[in-house]
Amino acid sequence: MRRKLFLFFFFGTLSILCLFLLRFPAQAGALAANGLTLWFSKMIPALFPFMILSGLFLSTGFSNLLARLAAPVLQPVFQTTDACLFCILTGFFCGFPMGARVCAQSLQQKKISLREASWLLAFINNIGPVYFSGYVLTLFPVRTPLTVWLGMYLLPFLYGMVLRYTLYRDLPTQSVRRVFVPTSVHSQANTPASPTGTSLSSARLLSALHESILSAMNGIAQLGGYMVFFNLLNLFPTVFLTAYPAFMRTLSPLLEITNGLSMLLPSERLWAYIVLPFGGMCCIAQTASCIHKTGLSLKPYIFHKLILTLLTVAWYLVLPM
Repeated sequence: MRRKLFLFFFFGTLSILCLFLLRFPAQAGALAANGLTLWFSKMIPALFPFMILSGLFLSTGFSNLLARLAAPVLQPVFQTTDACLFCILTGFFCGFPMGARVCAQSLQQKKISLREASWLLAFINNIGPVYFSGYVLTLFPVRTPLTVWLGMYLLPFLYGMVLRYTLYRDLPTQSVRRVFVPTSVHSQANTPASPTGTSLSSARLLSALHESILSAMNGIAQLGGYMVFFNLLNLFPTVFLTAYPAFMRTLSPLLEITNGLSMLLPSERLWAYIVLPFGGMCCIAQTASCIHKTGLSLKPYIFHKLILTLLTVAWYLVLPM
């Protein structure tokens, strides 16, 4: 019954959206163009290089080296494996959707378990610092930037620690030695060795780069498609909430975060920083596409995002920006 209701709602929404596209072509075109512009000018420069590098690190084994370099800081905190440490680094420094993407890739390559991936997905898939500093803080400057930086990144970091020693205390507590490259990567003994101890030929490195670029292009193209689609959903508040502009602006970031933030007034910056941890429906849909066919569930991810959003509300009530 629940599935039938969902399908009815989904196809009903799509049908109405098609009618709106025909009835309001100018507004629909403007929303689609805005989504493509933001994708091209903001998301591609911020994410595409990291997508290539993360895929290259995973396929060549350099992720092992990065994890070992970060281990003196992160290992005493999380007491987890090198593969999990690399996912944490990528999620926090490269930003959404790289956290979900790297979790899914590591799980599919059997570098982490399903249980570890569930824990990581709960706290590492956040808005990236490049996007945060270059876009969000530019739109909504604050008197105390440290407060919003800590609210954006310290809270999920601490939340991950709490989860690690409560709900996920059963995870392996020692760094185990894992092979961070497929067996096909290993070459003959006369090939030069990589920094992680895995022999890699120049042909294999070029092949890994090629595969990483193709994968990154596919991922960034999907991101653009999601941004356009969820920007088009703004036709609904545009049509039905024209008489309530404040409510329309409030709703917009919950659909697609980048365009939604641009619609908010500078005086509404508190709502902007509160909604960032949740990310909006577009971010949830992108995460679902990243973890598709991995065995990971979207429901716990949404639950943890809601918890982090509530914690963010409490943070800004205690520490005004």
